[in-house]
Amino acid sequence: MKIRPLYDRIVVKRVETTEQMQGGLYIPDTAKEKPQEGEVVAVGKGKRLEDGKVIALDVQVGDKILFGKYSGSDIKLDGEEYMIMREDEVLGILDSAPKVAKKAS
Repeated sequence: MKIRPLYDRIVVKRVETTEQMQGGLYIPDTAKEKPQEGEVVAVGKGKRLEDGKVIALDVQVGDKILFGKYSGSDIKLDGEEYMIMREDEVLGILDSAPKVAKKAS
């Protein structure tokens, strides 16, 4: 099954981050917070303005994004868990490789 979000909505799959606790503490899955990082799976056509024009979204399929703790709605498709949210709920797009700042001379 494929999903095509409407207007300025995007479909996101959460990305599990691996974190090790110092001291070797075990945290069960029920006590862990859901990650606030995800990968964009599908995007809508864009935001419709009052005059009827459609503006394309800044977020593209494959982008890694950060979103708020209570953003979007959880959905389940073909046994997989996804989130659907508006583009304005996205806090930022993560770059694949961090850039090193050059020293000013």
